[in-house]
Amino acid sequence: MSDARLLAVANEAGVTDDLSSCHTAKVDGYVVEGHVPAADIQRMLKERRPIAGLAAPGMPMGSPGMEQGGRKDPYDVIAFTKDGRRSVFAKH
Repeated sequence: MSDARLLAVANEAGVTDDLSSCHTAKVDGYVVEGHVPAADIQRMLKERRPIAGLAAPGMPMGSPGMEQGGRKDPYDVIAFTKDGRRSVFAKH
């Protein structure tokens, strides 16, 4: 898929610039943006909240795929809707 198409998929799902990251995935009707931990994705799929998806904005050090020795920066995983509502889904 081209970068332009990936960006379109993210934008259509409600991923705004401040939620964006380097990866976009569609999982069972939801969008997952960035380095969201697998446990958060599994919880989202179990709870089936009325959200568009989850985002881990930026590329937080220590998030899955961003391990750098023992360094772990705190970050939030944000649940978002297509109409712009947001809430903190998980703190890491």
